[in-house]
Amino acid sequence: MIKANNPELKSYLSVDKDSDFPIQNIPFGVFKTATQPARLCTRIGDHVIDLFSLNKLGFFIDLKIPASVFENDYINDFMALGKAQCRAVRDRISELLDNRKDKWNAHELTEHFIHNIKDVEILLPVKVTDYTDFYSSIEHATNVGTMFRGVENALKPNWRHLPVGYHGRASSIVVSGTPIKRPCGQQMPADATAPVYGPCRLLDFELEMAFIVGQATKQGEALSTKAAEDYIFGMVLFNDWSARDIQKWEYEPLGPFLGKSFASSISPWVVTLDALEHFRVPGPVQEPAVLPYLQYEGHRNLDIHLEVDIQTPEGVVQTVCRSNFKYMYWNMAQQLAHHTVNGCNLNVGDMCASGTISGKTPDSYGSMLEISWRGTKPVAMPDGTERKFIQDGDTVIMRGMSEKDGLRIGFGEVSGAIIPATPLVEV
Repeated sequence: MIKANNPELKSYLSVDKDSDFPIQNIPFGVFKTATQPARLCTRIGDHVIDLFSLNKLGFFIDLKIPASVFENDYINDFMALGKAQCRAVRDRISELLDNRKDKWNAHELTEHFIHNIKDVEILLPVKVTDYTDFYSSIEHATNVGTMFRGVENALKPNWRHLPVGYHGRASSIVVSGTPIKRPCGQQMPADATAPVYGPCRLLDFELEMAFIVGQATKQGEALSTKAAEDYIFGMVLFNDWSARDIQKWEYEPLGPFLGKSFASSISPWVVTLDALEHFRVPGPVQEPAVLPYLQYEGHRNLDIHLEVDIQTPEGVVQTVCRSNFKYMYWNMAQQLAHHTVNGCNLNVGDMCASGTISGKTPDSYGSMLEISWRGTKPVAMPDGTERKFIQDGDTVIMRGMSEKDGLRIGFGEVSGAIIPATPLVEV
């Protein structure tokens, strides 16, 4: 057992029983205060633990990690230390906060390294070096394919043979809470003979999760499914905002471009793959059998409960989706093996998103495109309004957590409010 995962551990810090962040989680992120620059942290309950200060106090002295790794704008240098070193830090933090044995006497020094989450600003945790978006939910792919091509041709011939993906835009990935401006672009209205330019009318969310690469590979190397998870540091919630009308007009023949690249939002806490070990489950049977380089052993799917709320400008909230990451047809090990099978090299900080996560029933569909079935089945809101797609002023809130045997490990939330489109500044 990974020491920090011990379900018997209890922290001397107060942690609500329904918190996503018990002592067994220990995610990693970046924060700053009014008087302190950006630095690495973890979170226990509503307490933010300053890792730079812990290191300065000597609690990591035997681990021999440079101070610059902790006083940093991103966790990239920390991830690059390798899984063994990062695991040692996570284990040490659990020891420092354990209420049963405080051999380090950290309890007496908490005022020097603990902040209330209300008193700090949580920042984008990762410098995203590259971003790949996969299309790995068979339910989502079938739904979308059925809408546009009919039931008989819902899945393209390659879909069951490889994890379909595309290269996205890393520069527009933002942290939870960042407002999202409604994008503008070309669209082809149903009754038009020529495209028009203007604000997106069919703005959508996509419920996804993303994993972050913690180790680099060399160009010309390929990862096996057996080795792939050694290169995955952790995971975040991921909202891949989507302009459906812009996307529909542009995506033939090369796929998503401006309909996706304007913004994607991530949760600020990177939950390690180690912390999720207890929640492994079998994946779906893959038929036909995949090629040898995509075959794998063991349980590679994760049981992570997901939900999506839409909140109106007046604060009215409607849950529109309850799904689960365990539904994924292609798992993360297969995605990374396929990503590198042509010799493509990975960098620390690369981010790979799952694609929209949908289940078999309408209440588990992971996008408004599916939930409203292209706008033909509007969602009723508690205030008497309805939603086919996302309106200006709406906030989309996604949450995710795993729970088993009394242990809950969560991600917090990723949220983003839509602000109206404005004229672009030409330079």
